[in-house]
Amino acid sequence: MSEFRGCELPEELFYDLDYVWVRPEGEGIFTVGVTDPAQTMSGRLQKARIKKVGTQIAAGRHVATLESGKWAGGVPVPFAGEVFERNEILIDDPHLINIAPYGDAWIAKIRADEPEHALDTLHTGPDAIAALQAWIQRYDVQCMRCSD
Repeated sequence: MSEFRGCELPEELFYDLDYVWVRPEGEGIFTVGVTDPAQTMSGRLQKARIKKVGTQIAAGRHVATLESGKWAGGVPVPFAGEVFERNEILIDDPHLINIAPYGDAWIAKIRADEPEHALDTLHTGPDAIAALQAWIQRYDVQCMRCSD
């Protein structure tokens, strides 16, 4: 895992180069979450609303809305699909995203309509990490994990 200015950036994930990460799970299912720098910029998360299982989502539409004391925003899915599973833990404890953005705090699992093209607009590996580092510098982010 790469680290830059305190931000964890797993090389094996796929990124939209803004604030969403995606991990292929097999059988056309992809896990979606928010990056470490994005959770830092949002502040301590206080609310998470995640679409219900079975909800169809168009590419670019939000699978979830997150809120902190200073920010509210959606979590877009980079491909069309159906919510296969949502992370129920986040409904009661959205702050978990501030603690473990790549682990227990994934947001939803989406069954892609076209799994063979689900990752077409995303980036991974060294090029993605370099682009995320540039994003971190541009927004002057110093990542930190919030405690309980």
